[in-house]
Amino acid sequence: MDHTIKLIECPRDAMQGIHQFIDTDLKAAYLNLLLQVGFDTLDFGSFVSPKAIPQLRDTREVLAHLDLSNTETKLLAIVANLRGVEEAVEHPEITYLGFPFSISETFQQRNTNSSISESLVTIEKMLELAGKYNKTAVIYLSMGFGNPYGDEWSVELVERWADALVERGAKILSLADTTGISSPEKISYLLPRLIERFPEVEVGVHLHSTAASRVEKIDAAYNAGCRMFDSALKGFGGCPMASDELTGNIATEDLIAYLTKKGLDLHLNLDKWAEAMAFSPLIF
Repeated sequence: MDHTIKLIECPRDAMQGIHQFIDTDLKAAYLNLLLQVGFDTLDFGSFVSPKAIPQLRDTREVLAHLDLSNTETKLLAIVANLRGVEEAVEHPEITYLGFPFSISETFQQRNTNSSISESLVTIEKMLELAGKYNKTAVIYLSMGFGNPYGDEWSVELVERWADALVERGAKILSLADTTGISSPEKISYLLPRLIERFPEVEVGVHLHSTAASRVEKIDAAYNAGCRMFDSALKGFGGCPMASDELTGNIATEDLIAYLTKKGLDLHLNLDKWAEAMAFSPLIF
């Protein structure tokens, strides 16, 4: 892959809101196809309460079924509390620990059952354990473009919390549009400010979107200097903690098409990608 671009495929996000339980072997077969495509990272599962996200209660079992012998794709797991961090770091196969840090107090409570201040403490401990176990933390700035809860939001607030996270040692920030509220204008304004503010930090995007606005959001992020993108095959997914009506992810096929038109050689195995696309109706 062109190393100026980091593509993170997010089947975990795509699957987590599906109510009917997907068989563990079926999940693993799908993930094993995606592992052969050539993405930088696969957001494959989460170490969270099975009561909160019952679909992902088999993350450990899925991990045991993954074939990592012929892939350079790294694994990312989501954690929401210290117990999840402690479970995740025990798995040498996992490279990245992702934590959803919301700048909305309402959504932080709703998503992780903790306050913003409590989550900062969790992040501090996560960064400490990540260093000890040779992991890298990815902090999502959830509700990074606004929120539907009436909580305070401003560009300055986003920057203030980003400052707090970087001061604690965060090296990767992903600006997350949890409910699809972002616009090309907001993306074009906010992303360059963060990228310029933190030259030593990787700043990416985890955007949710309707199909109609996906490409214009990708375009805004790319032109703003973003080179780290989360996406999901066919745009499946969304956050079940945010809304009863899930707003899907950016579709990976749209992202691939956009970047290819830009002349970037992504070095993806498109035959395996086609297999994953064909397999996906068994999951979704």
